[in-house]
Amino acid sequence: MSSVTLTDLQFVLRILLAVVFIGAGVTHFLPSVQRTMAAMIPPRLRSTGILSPRALVVFTGLCEIAGGAGLLYRPLIVTSGICLIVFLAAVFPANAFAARHPERFGRVAIPLVPRLLGQALLVALIALAIVPVAAAQV
Repeated sequence: MSSVTLTDLQFVLRILLAVVFIGAGVTHFLPSVQRTMAAMIPPRLRSTGILSPRALVVFTGLCEIAGGAGLLYRPLIVTSGICLIVFLAAVFPANAFAARHPERFGRVAIPLVPRLLGQALLVALIALAIVPVAAAQV
């Protein structure tokens, strides 16, 4: 009989999600990735200055790193998880734009439906990882 609890599974899931989000966030600072991600921002969302595409890429990288790290710090687990879910919704327009232009973005342009399903899976995993154990037992 296994003594693995929901709390144990949530802990492991939070570690895995933290690795994914921190790793993805760090890539936002690589020049080649930064150029590609900046180009993925739809034209109607582009601006200059602090809201320039490159600045947004840096900001989203910082959000991913902070969100991933927050999943590992007990007082911030729920807040970080909610912020990561909002983050995934906020960056979806850039992913959808890339999906509509595979000739421009190559393998980064994951088709829209698989991308949507992948992001929905991430949202579900985050929600599972942050739901308080007492609430999960109700």
